Amino acid sequence: MITDVRRLNAELDQISEYWSPRIIARVNDQYVKLAKLKGEFVWHDHAEEDELFFIVKGQLEMQYEGRAVTLNEGDMHVVPKGVRHNPVAQEECWVMLVEPVETKHTGDVLADKTRSLDEQLAGTGLEGA
Repeated sequence: MITDVRRLNAELDQISEYWSPRIIARVNDQYVKLAKLKGEFVWHDHAEEDELFFIVKGQLEMQYEGRAVTLNEGDMHVVPKGVRHNPVAQEECWVMLVEPVETKHTGDVLADKTRSLDEQLAGTGLEGA
């Protein structure tokens, strides 16, 4: 099935809540997600899944235990499976994420910013995909 073109900036313009990813596509067993980030997230890991971050706009600091990686617009970074991390954006940051469909938003950590898969899929037309 051929799908329509997705314009990332237009999709991101529609997102109003920080730390609430929206799934925009599925590629085999991976979801492509967009999110706006601002402030500090939550320390967590994904035991079995790598997580790719692509910075569309702004800057993100990926904190790890003992070090941090600064990502700027156009940068891509993969958080390896099983590694505790905490994304921090001092100012609004737009990101595209690619991760396996079974990836839990905050791993096994439950926090007020945790979003279920159903919440991430809501209104996308990909429900049940």
